[in-house]
Amino acid sequence: MMRTIFTIGLFALLGLFALKIVFGIMAGLFGVFFLLLGVAIKIAIIGGAVYLVIRIVSPSTAKQLRNKFSGSTVV
Repeated sequence: MMRTIFTIGLFALLGLFALKIVFGIMAGLFGVFFLLLGVAIKIAIIGGAVYLVIRIVSPSTAKQLRNKFSGSTVV
């Protein structure tokens, strides 16, 4: 009877330890993911602003960039 109680307690403690490790690692992975997501959003905003300036200043250059990166032919 005591052996069964101690075994259940041991498995409960091992499960809690495993959950702590798994969620500790996942928290770090989520942190890295959101950091990279933030950097990607900043790069997209800066790229869009640069493209907007190029489109206003030199429409022909913007058209060349659009053709280069979209792959479609715009007439």
